[in-house]
Amino acid sequence: MENPVVLFEVRQRVGVVTLNHPEKRNALSRTMLENLRSTLARISEDRQVKVVVLRAAGTVFSSGHDLKELAAADESTAAAIFSLCTEVMEAVRKLPQPVIGMIQGLATAAGCQLAATCDLVMASETAYFATPGVKIGLFCTTPSVALCRAVPTKKSLEMLFTGNPISAQEAEQVGLVNHVVAPDQLEAETFKLAYQIAASSAHTLRLGKQAFYQQLPLERSAAYAYAQQCMVENLAAPDAKEGIQAFLAKRPPQWQD
Repeated sequence: MENPVVLFEVRQRVGVVTLNHPEKRNALSRTMLENLRSTLARISEDRQVKVVVLRAAGTVFSSGHDLKELAAADESTAAAIFSLCTEVMEAVRKLPQPVIGMIQGLATAAGCQLAATCDLVMASETAYFATPGVKIGLFCTTPSVALCRAVPTKKSLEMLFTGNPISAQEAEQVGLVNHVVAPDQLEAETFKLAYQIAASSAHTLRLGKQAFYQQLPLERSAAYAYAQQCMVENLAAPDAKEGIQAFLAKRPPQWQD
């Protein structure tokens, strides 16, 4: 029996999703995307999972779409693959839990898109990020959607027009990565961040992530109107009442979930 291409486990309320097809450089094949979609759907309903770490087996995070699969696809099949990929990327963004990408190696094309889609990114010093589709005549248009929302326009276009990879250090400078650490510290530092976030109220994390992405495309006054209503609703929640009371009493809060 073949090994599953996506693995899932829970560590202290942190869900760990692992791309597990290193012999194919963790390409986002149709099978990989379908497995990711079903795994993310399961996590979205799991109230015991407060934070998600998305990582990969082997030396490459993900090489993007399976080019052999795309080369053999007719127009309708290609449309279905790209639609499925978008569905997975949006599932990551819409997941109630914060998602931390743990990038140990190359993240290219749709693999770079997946990294850029994560809410936070921890990267090894050996990681690289690229959108090289232009080099094979297939512009990284769908990856650009996530890329340009994480990286300033000029740098996004440089990556898209040249296809040249950027280092983890440069990715941190332009905002694609939160922190760069030594390879042997990547897992420890990623889970340190995950556990810190998981110590917060799950309800508050869910509400905060949803509200952040909802207000992001709005004009400033509309964003404030939406955000203040979220604050009113958040204030009425049991965990907010408990958190404020705990702060005033100088004791640790006891969250409901």
